[in-house]
Amino acid sequence: MSFQTEIVKWYLINKRTLPWRDTTDAYVIWLSEIILQQTRVEQGLPYFNNFLQNYPTVTDFANATETQILKLWQGLGYYSRGRNMLFTARQIRDSHAGVFPVKYEDLIQLKGVGEYTAAAISSFSANESKAVLDGNVFRVLSRYFGIETAINSTEGKKQFNELAQALIEDQRPSLYNQAIMEFGALQCKPKSPDCGNCPVQSGCYAKANDRVNLLPLKIKKLKKRIRYFNYFVCFDGELLLVNKRTAGDVWQELYDFPLIETENSYLEDHEQFLAKLKMNFGEACIIAPLAQQKHLLTHQTIYVQFFALDNYIINFNMNAEIKWVSLAAFEELPQPKVITNFMISNSIKQ
Repeated sequence: MSFQTEIVKWYLINKRTLPWRDTTDAYVIWLSEIILQQTRVEQGLPYFNNFLQNYPTVTDFANATETQILKLWQGLGYYSRGRNMLFTARQIRDSHAGVFPVKYEDLIQLKGVGEYTAAAISSFSANESKAVLDGNVFRVLSRYFGIETAINSTEGKKQFNELAQALIEDQRPSLYNQAIMEFGALQCKPKSPDCGNCPVQSGCYAKANDRVNLLPLKIKKLKKRIRYFNYFVCFDGELLLVNKRTAGDVWQELYDFPLIETENSYLEDHEQFLAKLKMNFGEACIIAPLAQQKHLLTHQTIYVQFFALDNYIINFNMNAEIKWVSLAAFEELPQPKVITNFMISNSIKQ
């Protein structure tokens, strides 16, 4: 049997039951695809269900506020995805009469929809013959066909795209695309793939040449940026001082606490830290360390230190939007995961 036939046969026996698999509704498929970008199925599934329950149609989604969307998105990371989804939903409501496009050429014009997502939606909703290329598919094709070109290089993307498109010809696009994606997710995994029970192992280049743990190849990423965030927990009676993050940095439009960023930890850059502290909170302010966190982002590692603050005055000269809110009101605002974790794991008292 052919590679494609074996992959589809495996899929029909081993596929997971997932709520977006039994629909051709482009909105539902779009919702699942965007949520699952950079997110494991197990983590993304509750978010998908929650969004679909709150916003059953793309028009319902479009009518939501950005704060409502970001609050539901809280904890998923890559918050630009949520903002882009709201922009796209409103575009579909206003320019497409609330009817979600299903053709690749229309989907690729939508904000936040790249080649992979457009191929997925068009093939799953309209059976358009567009091959998907996500991390799972790259891995399967690289190992089976022995492609040694880096998957994140211009040459590699072209090579894999041409191969993937050739393989989907004469196939049922929706079924084949889902099959090869699922095969990569469950069978041909990044680590410890189940080669012994693989239905295509006899034709697999990587298996025959002891390259399973070496493929696919990828150009190494640039070194991560290291940052140090020092947060200050300030109360005035029942009110908490919070900061709305602005555009141009991580977590934009989310709410955290007043912040001083230093080049190193506050202990290593103690003089710089104290100077900024007194400039923003007055000469007589008193601090007490509360908790530490290490937060990993794709291109950044952020070391977070929380402080309790007392005997202060507010004198921020930063480009910040700072205001007093109740704890109940703060719970309703979208927050970075580091803030949510801190609020849950620490007893915050005035």
